[in-house]
Amino acid sequence: MSIRRHLTALAVGGLLVTGCTSTGAPAADPPPPDSAAASPTSAGSPPSAAGSSLASQRLDWKRCDGAGSEWRCATVKVPVDHAKPAGATLGVALIRKEATDRKRRIGSLLFNFGGPGASGVEMLPQLSGEYASLGERYDLVGFDPRGVGRSSGVVCRDDAEQAAAEARVDSTPDTPAEEAAYLKDAADFGAGCARRSGTVIPYTTTSATARDLDLVRQVLGDAKLHYFGISYGTQLGGTYAHLFPRHVGRLVLDAVVDPTADTTGHARHQTVGFQRALDNYLKSTGQEPEAGTARITRLLARLDARPLEVDGRRLTEALATTGIAVTLYSESSWPLLTQALEAAEAGDGSGLLRLADAYNDRDEQGRYATQSHSQRAISCADSSERPTTAQAKALLPEFRRLSPVFGAFLAWDTAGWCAGWPVKGEARTPAAAAPGAAPVLVVGTTGDPATPYEGAERMAEELGEGVGILVTNKGEGHGAYGTSGCVTRTVDAYLLDGKVPAYGTTCG
Repeated sequence: MSIRRHLTALAVGGLLVTGCTSTGAPAADPPPPDSAAASPTSAGSPPSAAGSSLASQRLDWKRCDGAGSEWRCATVKVPVDHAKPAGATLGVALIRKEATDRKRRIGSLLFNFGGPGASGVEMLPQLSGEYASLGERYDLVGFDPRGVGRSSGVVCRDDAEQAAAEARVDSTPDTPAEEAAYLKDAADFGAGCARRSGTVIPYTTTSATARDLDLVRQVLGDAKLHYFGISYGTQLGGTYAHLFPRHVGRLVLDAVVDPTADTTGHARHQTVGFQRALDNYLKSTGQEPEAGTARITRLLARLDARPLEVDGRRLTEALATTGIAVTLYSESSWPLLTQALEAAEAGDGSGLLRLADAYNDRDEQGRYATQSHSQRAISCADSSERPTTAQAKALLPEFRRLSPVFGAFLAWDTAGWCAGWPVKGEARTPAAAAPGAAPVLVVGTTGDPATPYEGAERMAEELGEGVGILVTNKGEGHGAYGTSGCVTRTVDAYLLDGKVPAYGTTCG
């Protein structure tokens, strides 16, 4: 799975520290939308389904399977193609916990935890304790975006195919044969998506999901959208603000994706960001970053030549790199990295393999969740860029210089991620300019590896003067709310009392 694209709230929620992984096997092929006849959503589609019968639909809230008694679930119908609001529909799954202080209720607060591909229906109940103060005056609402989970979730391959790819495909190919296998696997993945989910994948763009959000807002009875987006959720929030500036209520964007970066730009940002976080980790353990990086690079080179056997599986260079990266999402996970690295150097790869499995949503029975499938479907529907093998190779010297540990992985990922994808992408970069919108809180953390701080600066600029309100968290990790008391208080004051902080407010 791509480190560059896996921007979730996994580490933000502290799930890695407790060793939690997904236990759900991929579902059977998702049902198609009511009709596959509609054409893909275009950038020029009407911005809303307002005025159609869908805006006045009534939701049937019922007890949710697997969630606490206070949670209720429903499904809202949205157009497959927002350019044809009276055409085919698909269902977007919602989950809600009503505000506890009904007399002071503000409205609904919708969450997106990132990915793209994270299920809000699953994650919000797990993480709701972090938002208890917000849940007093807001109905907390999670949703599965189109193409995710219970909303016609994309499925591209089965468990056996996924396990085989992990074992045989070298994500930093060194020979023509390894290059051919790497690119063939990427194309095979796309072909599997087309075969199993072909009626859904043309319509999984972020702009289509933003239009879904506006319809959900109307159906929930809110005059404005109140929204909390983390990681990829910030891209969705920025897109919504651009499309519906007059409908923006109180929006928080935490761990911000740079809206001005293209495919190569995102890869370059993350190469710098992950190495920066790795350097900070090494310093925290008393190691000199250059020497510590060299030590890790030597370990990865040994694994590339001879993977470690772990209970009938193999810890490859790619899986080890993933295991290292995932601990950098949260400073509280750094001790796990120390233990796993020391064990791997002694010949025991089980620690790094467990970390990689947590990142790749593989449970102890060898079953994989399908978030990575949805992730690729959404990101490749969004991005019109398809870097070539030659372009990826040209990045290798620069990326390896920026990060000997992550550079080659991320350079190759630019070409492999959407190689042979069956659907054309929508645009080179998303639009986020939102003139006339209410102030939007943009929270960036200086040590964030996956969405480096500079992305928050760019998002605030793109939203526009007086709209994008930058809040800086001087710290480590992917996301600040719930880990920085200062950020949490600032966000709560904004969401609960409408207090907009000064631009450039700094915490930590």
